Amino acid sequence: MVTGVPKFVSILGFVAGALTTFSFVPQLLHTWRLRRAHEISGLWLTAFITGVSLWLIYGLLLPSAPVVIANAATLALTVPIAAVKLYYREKK
Repeated sequence: MVTGVPKFVSILGFVAGALTTFSFVPQLLHTWRLRRAHEISGLWLTAFITGVSLWLIYGLLLPSAPVVIANAATLALTVPIAAVKLYYREKK
């Protein structure tokens, strides 16, 4: 837990991070199974991964374990989606 932060605040952060992070699991499984992600906006994915990366840096600088763990896990779930999108993109 972060020093000086009440325990319930850290728990709230971990629960919020877990819920938002794990919401990407079905999308990753779907993308991986179909070997495509053309229905996912590349601009959105780029902006999202950039934002999550910045949140991760922010969490490291605070330091805040809930922010760091949630954003590291979210990156671990969204970067493979981006990789599938790039690797299996439709050739024009």
